[in-house]
Amino acid sequence: MSANAKYSLRELTLYFLKLGSIGFGGPVALVGYMHKDLVENRNWITEEEYKQGLALAQLAPGPLAAQLGIYLGYVHYGIIGATLIGFAFILPSFIMVVLLAIIYRLYGSLSWIQAVFYGVGAAVVGIIAMSSYKLTVKSIGKFNIASFKSNWLLWLYFILAIAITYITEQEQILLFVTAGILYMIAKAPPRWWNSKVASSIILFQISFWDYESTTLMKIAIFFAKAGAFVFGSGLAIVPFLHSGVVVENQWLTEQQFLDSVAVAMITPGPVVITVGFIGYLVNGFLGALVAALATFLPCYFFTIAMAPYFKKIANNKPVIAFVEGITAAVVGALVGSVFVIAKRSIVDIPTSIIAVITVLTLIYIKKLQEPYIILIAAVCGLFLKFYIL
Repeated sequence: MSANAKYSLRELTLYFLKLGSIGFGGPVALVGYMHKDLVENRNWITEEEYKQGLALAQLAPGPLAAQLGIYLGYVHYGIIGATLIGFAFILPSFIMVVLLAIIYRLYGSLSWIQAVFYGVGAAVVGIIAMSSYKLTVKSIGKFNIASFKSNWLLWLYFILAIAITYITEQEQILLFVTAGILYMIAKAPPRWWNSKVASSIILFQISFWDYESTTLMKIAIFFAKAGAFVFGSGLAIVPFLHSGVVVENQWLTEQQFLDSVAVAMITPGPVVITVGFIGYLVNGFLGALVAALATFLPCYFFTIAMAPYFKKIANNKPVIAFVEGITAAVVGALVGSVFVIAKRSIVDIPTSIIAVITVLTLIYIKKLQEPYIILIAAVCGLFLKFYIL
């Protein structure tokens, strides 16, 4: 597949190694860097190839930027290219978050560390809230009467997901799958569909995830679920992680979870790499490695499996409807998780002010990226804890 390539596999791998090391700004920024560098400046990837990769990344579960990178590696160098690019893109940020997790575990109890994350935790709530709003508008529609009328079923799934996530404080995999299936039946039922198939799928989901084992195995299964049901933005994984890590398994405290999200914000590369930080806190380096692999492997396998047949899949109406239904429920879960996290993290007037200012900053100062907001919030936390509170 490399005959028509204008670049070597080594050159592409080094590019993604660099992007994974210095690429800040989250998934939207990262896919923008790829287009500017690989399509516009270097002409390594054609506009058509890039658009196909972006469409595939949006249709299939998995972190958006990582999936697009894996696809671009596949374009001219097949499975070897996809594998090398995937590792090159993820490895730098994985190393960074593990190092930060080691420091956090050693010094996390110090008063200045606690002061830093006092401010950072509130800022993270604001960032997630703003991200959930943008995802809602992009995935379902604007908050107006016309959108409510035309996409009423998606809005229904969205509201149900908010309520269920807030009440149960747990990830509801069956809710997402059911939303996808029901929306597919309503909008574009496939020819093979019948009630027996529906029952089989639901029973399969129930039995497949009902599994007990050691902590490491639990980590692998839990993070594989998260990786298999994340669509689009890296922050969409938050409700999965929060309910499983904090509520269900009680591996981390609420504050530790917020700190892990903050670490993902201040490090380059995919936001989803926060799983490495969480995995380390739960079960050391092996926990970090297993959590990262389990999260990114579904993305990798989906991409290389679908890439050769993507043109047919992209125009398959039942597949598109299924993804739209799941996405509405996932975004609703993200909004629900914002409320759950906020009620525990916004503990006083200063944290409320930091969260509100974060949202306003993201709205009105668009050039100020999340890592800088996190650093400013950290300074505010230090000042408040040591000089005001």
